[in-house]
Amino acid sequence: MADAMAAAAAGESPPLQADYFFGRPWPDLNEGLSYTDTFRGADAETTAALINFYSENYKSSAPLPGWIHRIRNGQITVDGQVVTDPDMILRVGSKLVYHRLAWKEPFAPHLLQVLYEDDDMVALNKPCGLQVLPKGIFQQRTVLAQLQWKEWKMPPSSCSKRKNVQLHPVPVHRLGRGTSGLLFCAKTKLAKVQLASYFAEGAANAEKKRDGTEVGKERKISKFYRALVTGILEHNEDVVTQPIGLVHYPGVAEGLYVACSSGKPAMSKVCVLERLLHQNQTLVQVEIHSGRPHQIRIHLAYIGHPLVDDPLYGIGGQPKFDDLESTSTDISFAYDGGYERPLQPVPGDCGYHLHAHWLVLSHPTTNKMVKITAPLPHILQTREERCDPQVDTSAHNFPFESMCIHELSNQ
Repeated sequence: MADAMAAAAAGESPPLQADYFFGRPWPDLNEGLSYTDTFRGADAETTAALINFYSENYKSSAPLPGWIHRIRNGQITVDGQVVTDPDMILRVGSKLVYHRLAWKEPFAPHLLQVLYEDDDMVALNKPCGLQVLPKGIFQQRTVLAQLQWKEWKMPPSSCSKRKNVQLHPVPVHRLGRGTSGLLFCAKTKLAKVQLASYFAEGAANAEKKRDGTEVGKERKISKFYRALVTGILEHNEDVVTQPIGLVHYPGVAEGLYVACSSGKPAMSKVCVLERLLHQNQTLVQVEIHSGRPHQIRIHLAYIGHPLVDDPLYGIGGQPKFDDLESTSTDISFAYDGGYERPLQPVPGDCGYHLHAHWLVLSHPTTNKMVKITAPLPHILQTREERCDPQVDTSAHNFPFESMCIHELSNQ
């Protein structure tokens, strides 16, 4: 699964045991959350009432009736005392805590596969449906929680790396909840800084490409994804440089990333692997030079080929949902006081077929090049790969080069 190209031959410490699974089943309920604030005073247009503080400052969390419900339910403390009167007047300097009740999070897989591990980093194969970091309704059922729960083999106390070791590995980049495949995590603070810089490097290069600045050929990391898209791509290779930016979208407080001329630069290189004529679908490999949120989904949709079964992004890299007005009202709220789940799709919804397949990177401490591959889901394999599991199509694609294109009419 993982091919560390330099380690043993160079006389260095070999990687630790890899290619194993770990994960603890999720508890039925999570532990809830607490959000702490300090009241600094009200402006001239509002009063210092408790309900005004929350309904004005946290509109994206709950409507006014929802915050009243939470206060009356005893979920707010002021200076350590439970307050159930929404009209209580706050004093400057008061410490406020909103206690979000424990809830049952939606289903998420809990097993993770370790593809590569050494004293500095861990490469995981993340399953589709598992969120990387806590956000929204997923606060416990995340990759980060499983990393925290596992006992990891860390460098011995005599090792110079020991002082930089973290309590547990931490992800250095993100994958969408519906995206499977390679996820890198750092064991040491130094590795975290180095690996994070590699993933950020592509965005800077995309900016230089857009303004005409020459980009150096030496890259610390190259990332390749596998995707199944709608329609038949005409060209064997394509480079997409459409910027990606935020727009208002109901149910997503920070906004939705879409194809946007005023957005940040992004670059994706698309290479056709197989044209599945009978299904009107194309299997592609995508190399990303930047890591904008949902970049591959947006870029492929922008060129007229959204991912198969993507519930959110349609042709043009815009949301499929036409009515962008919020479907919630000021008088409706969920059992916990928050907004009801929006009817339209949101970025975390799954269904599409996208897999972080393989990458090559410079090891954060040895600077040796390491190549790691995550096994492909069956639906994202070429006909040749299904017939012969030993076939490594990635071997023909570094750097970005033409591949053997298959056109299949009877799949």
